[in-house]
Amino acid sequence: MNPVAGATYSAVMESRQVLHHDDIIRLLEKARSGDRQAFKALIVLHQQKVYLLAYSLLRNREDATDIVQETFIRLFEKLEACDPRKNFQGWLLQITKNLCIDYYRKNYGRRRESESGRSLEEINPAAPPGDSSPAGFDLRQAFSRALDRLGERQRLVFVMKHYNGLDYREIAQILDISIGTVKSLHFKAVRNLRVLLGPQLGMKP
Repeated sequence: MNPVAGATYSAVMESRQVLHHDDIIRLLEKARSGDRQAFKALIVLHQQKVYLLAYSLLRNREDATDIVQETFIRLFEKLEACDPRKNFQGWLLQITKNLCIDYYRKNYGRRRESESGRSLEEINPAAPPGDSSPAGFDLRQAFSRALDRLGERQRLVFVMKHYNGLDYREIAQILDISIGTVKSLHFKAVRNLRVLLGPQLGMKP
């Protein structure tokens, strides 16, 4: 049986909550003992962040969804190897990143469909609706286009920090780069976004 089955989008939206590290440890212990509801709870809590990371790397909705499924299958297979004393989210996103890299290497040039014209608010079903006016929609589209014009590492760091809510140390660990490099990439991403969005916001570069 697919261990991800049953963790539907509606369940994610209805049940998402923020838990402390001790709560995650308890869920892991229950999942290890065969508690399927505990495992589904882990999916509910982390599915959105896994998806956003996968999409920020692959830039394709269907591929990112496949990676989400594979990530939680890998989690199910590696529950016994997971050290609850360590950062569970960082460990899970490391699995996601590695799967994305493997997928990219195997499929680049064969599947190049892009959704770069869509905003992350559209790509991420759990994102807040924000301003639904035409002006708000235009601004989101402009932001999406600006984000796509960033270098891959700048875009990835920006998404991981502002959409996944990770700190510099966690991003550095997942990407296997120094904290200083993460800070530099984030600074450049913000600076470049300001330049690219200046005309829409009436700002000077």
